[in-house]
Amino acid sequence: MAPEPLGSGEARNRRARIAVAALFLTNGALFANLLPRYPEIKADLAMSNAAYGAAVASFSAGALLAGPTAAALIRRFQSSRVALATTVALAVLIVVAGLAGTPLLFAVALFAAGACDAVTDVAQNVNGLRLQRNYGRSIINSLHAVWAVGAIVGGLMGAGAIALQIPRPIHLAAAAVLFCGVVLAAYPSLLHGPDHDDHPSTRNTDGSGVRAVVLLTLLALVGIAVAGATVEDAGSSWATLYLRDSLGAPGAVAVMGYIALVGFMFIGRMTGDRLVDRFGERAVARSGGLITAAGMGAALAFPSVPGTIAGFAAAGLGVATVIPAAMRAADELPGLRAGTGLTVLTWLMRVGFLGAPLIVGVVADATSLRAGLLTVPVAGAALVVLAGVLGSRCRG
Repeated sequence: MAPEPLGSGEARNRRARIAVAALFLTNGALFANLLPRYPEIKADLAMSNAAYGAAVASFSAGALLAGPTAAALIRRFQSSRVALATTVALAVLIVVAGLAGTPLLFAVALFAAGACDAVTDVAQNVNGLRLQRNYGRSIINSLHAVWAVGAIVGGLMGAGAIALQIPRPIHLAAAAVLFCGVVLAAYPSLLHGPDHDDHPSTRNTDGSGVRAVVLLTLLALVGIAVAGATVEDAGSSWATLYLRDSLGAPGAVAVMGYIALVGFMFIGRMTGDRLVDRFGERAVARSGGLITAAGMGAALAFPSVPGTIAGFAAAGLGVATVIPAAMRAADELPGLRAGTGLTVLTWLMRVGFLGAPLIVGVVADATSLRAGLLTVPVAGAALVVLAGVLGSRCRG
């Protein structure tokens, strides 16, 4: 067998990085194409705020049900294959949700889409964290930044389709075909084979006291992820409705709340790897919690369309690195079977996506949507408290 050319390993890593970034891009773009259509779906199906919140929460309910299967599926079929299959299924189910003729069918389609998304989420992060170990430095934030790019692209595609009055079936079907093609093209360059050889989590822990510390740390990491999920959900589920219905913004402007959140999340993740390597995950997460609480708190205290868009931008910037940091830390917890920490965290993180729209919807019906969105500054404050379990320096 001929010797491997010098530098071919680096070339493979570069190709794999582009390929796994395509997974993250597609995952962000597919669902974001549906989000700008939420207000018209809500109106077409004549749903109340509470009914709408419950339907949206069914996405997270499906994710909670399917999430625990991710580690076993990845160990059995490999992360690359699992990510491809569940991404294609997610694309199809988003089209079904957009075409739903009843609230029940809308909720059922979102439930099944959430189940696929939960497994895709773990699979693409397993592939990305495996690649990060090959690099020996932090790259996970940049991969999540690409997810934000996908969300921005998807949101803009949705806003453009609304502005051009493109029917939902044509818009969502075209998006599904496009992004499934992206994933199929990327698949050959993903990291294949067993995902957990020489995984850091295989370090053993001895003693019930040590195991208790590991479990408590995992719970705190879940809290960090839930706080980040709560902020993300506020942008995806409620920003457009709040700007349009509470503040009177036109539809094309109202979607800018969500786009601002994911846009500044992208900026935070693009700079996040360098910040984490220099200052550590703990300091970056605490600073982000303060930015989230202050920015969105001010936007809710003094409501206006520009101020609210800026508030969602601050929230996106503040939580940019917290979910990747929690995932990295959970994935490397000692004494857990490879993939278990990440799967448990990703699964329980869905509690934030499940509970947040329900809480906001109930509060909005009882008082106002402005009051319901107080969950965002509260989540920022929680990050300040819980960030102590993160590393003071990045462990590449």
